[in-house]
Amino acid sequence: MRLSRNMVGTVFVGGALSLTLTALAYPAVLGIDKTASDTSRIIANTRYGPLTEADRDFVVKVRSAGLWEYPLGELAMERGTTPEMKEAGEHLVVGHAGLDATCRKIAPELGIVLPNQATPQQQQFVATIESKAGREFDSTAANIMRVTHGQIFPAIAKIRASTQNTLVRQLADQANDTVLDHITVLEKTGMVNYDQVNFQQTAPPKLPQEQLTPPPPQPGSPVVVLTPRPDLDVRTTTPSPSATPTVR
Repeated sequence: MRLSRNMVGTVFVGGALSLTLTALAYPAVLGIDKTASDTSRIIANTRYGPLTEADRDFVVKVRSAGLWEYPLGELAMERGTTPEMKEAGEHLVVGHAGLDATCRKIAPELGIVLPNQATPQQQQFVATIESKAGREFDSTAANIMRVTHGQIFPAIAKIRASTQNTLVRQLADQANDTVLDHITVLEKTGMVNYDQVNFQQTAPPKLPQEQLTPPPPQPGSPVVVLTPRPDLDVRTTTPSPSATPTVR
């Protein structure tokens, strides 16, 4: 993964739970989407409520999303050809820095080991977008990100409705606002091909599990930090959508 110059690994995983639950807490052992036949299985009882496999996987997925969308947001700020595309990049950077801070805060409390790299599939998304230039860069970035945000949106709602863990519930609330904000600003670029996006959201390619799972961090390695950007004047609430031409 192309790590941004602003991403500095300075925070270490801590907390007593992380020492006793490491074997259970990292989904790469069996794959993030196939940890067991029943993702509602409780893997830990915490003072914030029971933690299920689905809860744990959600926290890891939010973290993994930031590890590729944050540097992609910086790339959009640098190479986007329109003000709307640059604005979308700013929202990606600010939004995922905020989600990353929450993930890093709650992970030690819940005994969850966070990845330091995105999944191979997500890293390929970045490579594909990075290889484009001009309007093709804008279009490729907007549509890939709109697909991935559309896919995670229902998963957020499912976790928010089912989790009994208050920390996971708070992360789901934040993720819901952030993802809706990102969907809105991506659509405001006027680059989203809705027919293509809807097809890819409902018929994703069948990939080997290892392509969809972030690699586990090296033992003792610091947790990569997605640096906050208070210099960017970005609203955290969802902006009002504007009418834009539909790409066909």
